[in-house]
Amino acid sequence: MPVEFVNAIGLRPPGAPAAGFTGPIDPVWLRRYARTIDEFGFDYTLIPYASASFDQYVVAATVLEATERLKTVVAVRPNTAFPTVAAQALATLDQISGGRAIVHIISGGSDEEQRSQGDYLDKPARYRRSAEFVEVLREVWTAKAPFSHDGEFYRFEDFGPGYATSSGGPLAVSLGGSSEYAYAAGAQADIFALWGEPLAETAEQIARVYDHARAAGRTDRIRFWVTFRPVVAATDELARRKAHELVERTRPFYDQVSRISATNVGTVRLREISEQAEEHDGGVLWTPRGIAGSGGASSLLVGSPETIAAALVKYVELGADVISLPTLGDLGDAIEVGREIIPLVREEVARRGIDPELTFRAEPLARRA
Repeated sequence: MPVEFVNAIGLRPPGAPAAGFTGPIDPVWLRRYARTIDEFGFDYTLIPYASASFDQYVVAATVLEATERLKTVVAVRPNTAFPTVAAQALATLDQISGGRAIVHIISGGSDEEQRSQGDYLDKPARYRRSAEFVEVLREVWTAKAPFSHDGEFYRFEDFGPGYATSSGGPLAVSLGGSSEYAYAAGAQADIFALWGEPLAETAEQIARVYDHARAAGRTDRIRFWVTFRPVVAATDELARRKAHELVERTRPFYDQVSRISATNVGTVRLREISEQAEEHDGGVLWTPRGIAGSGGASSLLVGSPETIAAALVKYVELGADVISLPTLGDLGDAIEVGREIIPLVREEVARRGIDPELTFRAEPLARRA
């Protein structure tokens, strides 16, 4: 399948007290939300992690138990677990679920939040650590004999083997970020995650990741993941009204997550983009001032199903064939996206014969939009 879709998991109804990272989990809602996005065409659910969130492995196991097809993207911060231990946990999830686990590495965008968990590395070191972390993960999953490691951040002797995944190969690894340090670490990624920027800026970021990949000797294609909060209605005008209401209603959530990601480069980029203009690419992409770059899918795609689907196809053409459309735990929005947008994107990609792999092979690494 040339395009896949992600929705972040919902731990409680969006109107519940202390919605967002804090507050108690509603296990009935969690399972219901997971089953809904599984039924309505999403391929993955992101299991996020932050210093204020719940244990991602337990949440992932609950989601996997409640669903049949949905895969979990388990967010892991290298400062919170030794890589051999993380590899064991991820392999366990993958084996129990029959191959429905991948991992998203969060290097850490906020010095303040990293320090709250005892991590005092600066940003360049955090991204170097992520690259080494991924190296160890893959070795744990594929080693046929005990192995040792002596790196910049991790050292151990005679670990394993015995922690293979269900496929026998490494799990897919996602990395992300918007700094040169992130792009360099992206040379290790199977999937590189980007926030929702306009088409031209997204193309520039994809090119920078490939510049670093080429410098590291890599010649295969990297998949790219873009994230937008979808605001869909029957017409573009109705969607615009809905978007204005949504921004005001969800501002407390964005205020909460902005404290976590206030200083990272992705935040700065999106805030600068919003200062230049709040609407982009013909008015379908919104970066509202005040919430742009706060995290939590603060870039909005606004319009009718046809308008949003057409916009997403353009990102697929750039090579961004993993599309995250989080609905922040809103069941109705998740169903609407699954019914109205996902089929349109898949149909148009198939109708036009868009295959990012073939595009990459025709224009390897140096491709520009």
